[in-house]
Amino acid sequence: MNNRVLILGAGLVSKPMIEYLLANGFNITVASPMFDRASEMIAGHPSGKAVDWSMADAEGLERMVADNHLTVSLLPYRFHADVAKVCLKHRKPLVTTSYVQPEMVGMDNDAKNAGVILLNEVGLDPGIDHMSAMRIIDRIKGEGGTIEAFYSLCGALPAPEAVNNPFGYKFSWSPKGVVLASRNGAHYLKNGKDVIIDPVDLFKDRFTHSFPGVGDLEVYPNRDSKSYIDIYGLQGIKTMYRGTFRFPGWCETLDLMKAINLVGDEAKDYTGMSFKAFMCEKANIEGIDIRKELKSIHGNTASDTAIEALEWLGLFSDDQMGYGDTTPFEITSDLMIKKMWLNDNERDMVVMEHLFMALHSNGKKEVISSRMLDFGSPSTNTSIARTVALPSAMAVKLILEGKITDKGVHRPVLPGIYNPILDELEKNGIKMQEEYNLPLSRMIS
Repeated sequence: MNNRVLILGAGLVSKPMIEYLLANGFNITVASPMFDRASEMIAGHPSGKAVDWSMADAEGLERMVADNHLTVSLLPYRFHADVAKVCLKHRKPLVTTSYVQPEMVGMDNDAKNAGVILLNEVGLDPGIDHMSAMRIIDRIKGEGGTIEAFYSLCGALPAPEAVNNPFGYKFSWSPKGVVLASRNGAHYLKNGKDVIIDPVDLFKDRFTHSFPGVGDLEVYPNRDSKSYIDIYGLQGIKTMYRGTFRFPGWCETLDLMKAINLVGDEAKDYTGMSFKAFMCEKANIEGIDIRKELKSIHGNTASDTAIEALEWLGLFSDDQMGYGDTTPFEITSDLMIKKMWLNDNERDMVVMEHLFMALHSNGKKEVISSRMLDFGSPSTNTSIARTVALPSAMAVKLILEGKITDKGVHRPVLPGIYNPILDELEKNGIKMQEEYNLPLSRMIS
């Protein structure tokens, strides 16, 4: 039986994967420089072992890949291509939860020749979003219809009862990654027109959307939506939009933070500087009346909520920062991490919704909704950890059982990949609720 799995990385989303694979009879090796954390996750299970390893140990990687039937890379995305090369050398499949990189795409023919799959983007977003969307897209196209408009919205958030700061947000996963993503711009298609959003304006381009069981959430665009027209086979679509859910407060605050470059990556020596002096320098204000000065900088009328959030974060403080040579991004994200972690007694949640405007062959238009609301907690497994790790763990199981047979470099957008994973997710309580024949007014305008 092909049941030996190598997991590279012991980060925040590793635990649900380890638990699932051990419970399903796999022998797993967790290789990570965080050896103690990996050992804790294995929890003494006889079919699991931890290895103290890092990417600097190329020989160790070769040996472990060769000794196992499949490798999962939960390492930072920049390492996936290097891991993939070793997997191809030993003709072993690879699973990641990260976006496909150009270098990985270039390995498609090699993977097919080696007779293995390099399966990427099989987490939550990307992952469950692809699979649940494609199940409906393929269904509509199979009936002779087309998709005129598609919105895909997702957010990893604190549960409503845990929202108690002006940001309306708490970290339940990669904090630096969340803040880093705020520096992106965006590109989407709206009513047949290209919309390009510069990074500085990302959080100005937002709208409100009500999610059942949660209430009003804000949505801002998520990177390059247009590229998914080809990925999803939606040529000719008029609106293609992928967005991120946040509670009110986040967008207006991050908009101000970007306007005054509190998340930039230009390095400087900040020795002896206070948080207040740092913020005033970045905003180019005197700091005599901070609130009034922030209200009018750069033509940006900062909201009271955004200003309150910066004060709550500690950026009005005369306390010394304690930094030397560093960047505004590091200073600001460190402050956010210090004050905005989800506590063990609090729940996190994942909210996801797809909205489709389908045009059927008989000329009828139909609005379709597919949505998920999932809760978790740090004391067990967070929702974000479960919804990222379980799809990839299930992909591992299905590949090694011979139930996923595709070869080459893939996302989970093929029926032979997404159907068995979605079916397995439903058995484990992760399910999209689909609604058909909704009134046209339900579509985002």
